[in-house]
Amino acid sequence: MAKDYYGVLGVDKRATKDDIKKAFRKLAHQYHPDKGGADESKFKEITEAYAVLSDEKKRREYDAYGQAFPGGRPGAGAGGNPFAGFDFSQFQQDFGQGVEFDFGDLFGDLFGGRGGRTRALRGRDISIDLEIPFKDAAFGTKRTVLLAKVSLCDACRGTGAKSGTAFDTCATCNGSGRIHEARSSILGQFTTTRTCPACDGTGKIPKEKCPACKGHGVRRREEEIQISIPAGIDNGEMIRLPRQGEAVKGGAAGDLYVKIHVKPHPVFRREGANLLMDLPVKLTDALAGTTVSLETLEGKVLEVEIPPMKRAEEHLRVRGKGIPVDGSRGDLIIRLEVALPHKLSGKAKKALEELKGEGL
Repeated sequence: MAKDYYGVLGVDKRATKDDIKKAFRKLAHQYHPDKGGADESKFKEITEAYAVLSDEKKRREYDAYGQAFPGGRPGAGAGGNPFAGFDFSQFQQDFGQGVEFDFGDLFGDLFGGRGGRTRALRGRDISIDLEIPFKDAAFGTKRTVLLAKVSLCDACRGTGAKSGTAFDTCATCNGSGRIHEARSSILGQFTTTRTCPACDGTGKIPKEKCPACKGHGVRRREEEIQISIPAGIDNGEMIRLPRQGEAVKGGAAGDLYVKIHVKPHPVFRREGANLLMDLPVKLTDALAGTTVSLETLEGKVLEVEIPPMKRAEEHLRVRGKGIPVDGSRGDLIIRLEVALPHKLSGKAKKALEELKGEGL
């Protein structure tokens, strides 16, 4: 049965690319193996769904044909593949963890076609939390973090060999970097392909191992990571930094996910792209009107006119002084708070009596 990738991410078929990205970020943070709600199988499922729906071409093919099989070509069943639309997830489970499997090999062997390629090695994804000021979230900023993670060995540059030494061809895989294993199933015999454990898929064995990483090509060390935070990012959103996760010998590094936590501002609050603030005014200013000087979020002085008899519930709106989002900017919305005096002088009481006489 084909997987419902839209259902996996919790979006409908009309979802935009941004909707899909936001849904993935939320679920990835929830189910990431490093988090409290860790669920590796669920994380892999949402990652698979995002990989298809975030790619316009793959999404069109998926919408047209559905998911025939992992690694396969959508719609292949129309060309004579009798297994299109079957769910082969159980076969993947039979091979256990750590074995990479390509269904292109399965159908290539069964029907005399060309075998598929092994799935590339990939390092582990990692995530961190980063707290930033309200102003930096609004206008964007850059941050440098020092992160302890598995990175390519800086002594051998990931080769695993001592500097200046040569390599031998891996005897286990004969230099191919892959090991092919034949299996029998209810469909007949087919071949699985996995990365060679002796050379980590490189096809080469160093004559002398790197003393820093013991030949692994990677080691745990501290690394400075530059993070560009876009303007308008909201509290709880995540930034994905491709290939800034943990490294793996002979493959690509995983991704780094940065969850943003925005510190509250003493004056401003955010509502979408708009900024909200409360402005205390004297009773006389609210009745007669006045002009007040405000400091905007970016630190500039803004003159705001309060019309006479302005009601607090009507609010004041200053266009273009809110949060920058997608090339435009929201508004600043000001809510008036009329401050009543603690006590009245005799002169003030007399004035109020006169006003009452006029029906005010």
